[in-house]
Amino acid sequence: MTGLSQLYLISLCFYLLHLLDFSEFVVSQSIVQYLPGFNGPLPFYLETGYVSVSEFNDVQLFYYFVKSESNPTKDPLILWLSGGPGCSALTALAFEFGPLHFKIAEYNGSLPTLELNPNSWTRVANILFLDSPVGTGFSYSRSFQGSYTTDTKSAQQSYSFIRKWLTDHPEFLSNPLYIGGVSYSGVIIPVIAQHISDGVEVGNKPLLNLKGYLLGNPVTGGELETNSKVPFAYRMGLLSDELFESAKKNCGGNYVNVNPSNVQCTKDLQAISECTSRINSPHILEPSCILVTPKPKEINSSRIIHSPPHTPGFECRSYGYMLSYYWANDKRVRMALNVRKGTVLEWIRCNSGINYLADR
Repeated sequence: MTGLSQLYLISLCFYLLHLLDFSEFVVSQSIVQYLPGFNGPLPFYLETGYVSVSEFNDVQLFYYFVKSESNPTKDPLILWLSGGPGCSALTALAFEFGPLHFKIAEYNGSLPTLELNPNSWTRVANILFLDSPVGTGFSYSRSFQGSYTTDTKSAQQSYSFIRKWLTDHPEFLSNPLYIGGVSYSGVIIPVIAQHISDGVEVGNKPLLNLKGYLLGNPVTGGELETNSKVPFAYRMGLLSDELFESAKKNCGGNYVNVNPSNVQCTKDLQAISECTSRINSPHILEPSCILVTPKPKEINSSRIIHSPPHTPGFECRSYGYMLSYYWANDKRVRMALNVRKGTVLEWIRCNSGINYLADR
């Protein structure tokens, strides 16, 4: 065999190894027909899997994909990120608009029960629930370096995810694509949409059929949002006319980083704080409850419990969150979801321990 032939053979071997590596680590998927806690086979299509979003396959993002129950070949495809950063996509799938809900019943040590959500968005849309950034939910990194991420990297990796996923699922390439999320995802999603738009403009394949993005209660800017809390509380009827007008006058409409020498403004803000101290600020119509695995921004809150067995009341949203903790950490559930053994030792709904830097 000539030297040129040997070189060709070696190159071919490396190419084939690359293809094998690509097929194993870039997109790994499985169809889930049964879930522990749900009675009988799932009446909808559920796929779970991992997509590698880094050069050396060290970052593995986990996803849940649910097909539309109407017309999956034509209905929109929504890529959904929960907030945090670090909150699992299971939050949206099982507590917000996904096809399943936890049955709220007193926890007795058995596996929590799942039931169908009659108002699921998956009745009319295909939805990709993504555990992003790395370290969220069942997503993980094979290396310490890969576990480090930022706003910029998170957006880039989510963009890489949807490109690779659609390459592996070309039947959805023509579906209208939307990027959606809540809370801290308000920082990430517009950047993902911009990456997609830029990629389409320069002809990057596959061409993504982006139609828009949607945000619920999104994070935009820290000081701007904090400053808006006082007028919001007033407009929701939590403050009297007299107190609001006094604060507006004495603080000049600025309620953040107030000069301590402005005694009247400080006094008004203290009164406002006392008026709203027992209010659940994320949702004023819900009771103020202790939090199970809180969002990172709430890590110093007095309402926090970090994990079970502390039990919130039935009337609390966090009671369902507690059930999800027991469910997602059950070995049978992990096996059904095809979670890779040894990759995530403890599932946490909102992981405040991810190695994350906000660089927006």
